[in-house]
Amino acid sequence: MKITFGSLAPNTRAAVEARLAWLDDCNDRLVLDGDAHVSDLAALPETAAKRLAAEHGYYHGRPISAEQLVAELDMAAVDAALVWQNPAATLRGPDRVENYEALLAANRYVHAAAERFPRRLIPAGWTDPRALGLEGALKLVEICMRQFGFAVVKMNPAQNRFPIDSAEVFAVVELICALGGIPAFHVGGDTPFTPASGLAQIARHIAPRRLIAVHMGGGGSGYVEGEQLYHDIRALGLAQPNLFFVQSAKRDTHIESDLIAYQSAGDSFPENIAVGSDAPYGRVSWNFGGYRAMFASLADARHPDPRLRARPSLFSSAAVRGYLGGNLARLIAGAYREWNG
Repeated sequence: MKITFGSLAPNTRAAVEARLAWLDDCNDRLVLDGDAHVSDLAALPETAAKRLAAEHGYYHGRPISAEQLVAELDMAAVDAALVWQNPAATLRGPDRVENYEALLAANRYVHAAAERFPRRLIPAGWTDPRALGLEGALKLVEICMRQFGFAVVKMNPAQNRFPIDSAEVFAVVELICALGGIPAFHVGGDTPFTPASGLAQIARHIAPRRLIAVHMGGGGSGYVEGEQLYHDIRALGLAQPNLFFVQSAKRDTHIESDLIAYQSAGDSFPENIAVGSDAPYGRVSWNFGGYRAMFASLADARHPDPRLRARPSLFSSAAVRGYLGGNLARLIAGAYREWNG
């Protein structure tokens, strides 16, 4: 059955249809970065951080443009990235109308960037029920999906400082799902706003519809503080199969342990993890060099983990292709087929 994407403008509709066909045709041949942030550099205000960068060359999370991300993808031999706006580059204040316009502009930039790079950037939206209020957050979801053609809309309870299981979040998630999209969240131990218990409530509420949990408990948490959340989120995903995780901004040893646990669990669990860089907070080239080396080591008989020594062929080439891109490609394609925008 042909999906019409009837609410979209003709050029956006054509882009979405082409993206769906590309993801369907190429899924396991693609290497995809599941977490990258792009910004309109010309629109950024002068900040102390920018002045420091002029003197010292870098500050944490320095915004990057779509063009800079594509160059980084080329350097890392990565085909494309799932992209959203950068919350650190979208200033928020007490005025909800101004906040709405700023976040709308950031989402519009993502949309335009994906039109410039249709085979390199998979666009996703962003909304914020605290900074915009519930009405504004819902309105922005409608625009992201019905006008821009985004299959995924993200919220960041950590940096935007609201509980993941608040009533407003439930309302936003329900609208995203009603339009056939996938809600996504920053889920990390960097703040108390995204505990495993809150993620569990959202996931159970919308099951069997999918939910993306970016960072799988990482997201900048300290090694000691994040430890329990890493384990809690890993266990939650094995109990709640509608959860899909993007591994990024997380300690490599925990990423590896997650992969071994999910591959060992069998069934569809290995299909519920993708990898990403969290660019510009992480370098695409560094992260994907690491992922490729990690997957090679998982097939090495000298690996110290006893689960791998007992099952030396646990990580098949097909499984690795899934983690590096196929799993995410199928997830996004599935969302487009559920389209109700």
